[in-house]
Amino acid sequence: MRTTSSTPGARGLPTGYILLRHALRPSSFSVLTLFGLSVGRLLSGAVVIEVLFALPGLGQLLVNSVLSRDLLVVRGVVLFMAVAYVLINRLVDVGYGLLDPRVREAAAR
Repeated sequence: MRTTSSTPGARGLPTGYILLRHALRPSSFSVLTLFGLSVGRLLSGAVVIEVLFALPGLGQLLVNSVLSRDLLVVRGVVLFMAVAYVLINRLVDVGYGLLDPRVREAAAR
């Protein structure tokens, strides 16, 4: 027999609660990990897309600075992209702690 969202599951819990607690929460780790990994692809993809379509942005600035050998601007753009990547990955780590309290306990030791 198939249960619907209004039919209580085991121990009288609603189906939505069961799905959220026991299905969505554990699968959120992989989604969060893929989000963190895709940030690097987005940053590098922005450089390629901006150069191909002549769009103004950090990627275009980086390429023009490399071609004109403006090392200070190259360092600044690379530093900005690296800091953005590290901050996004830090947010992913904080998200792990919010999803699973055991991760926070392990980090506290």
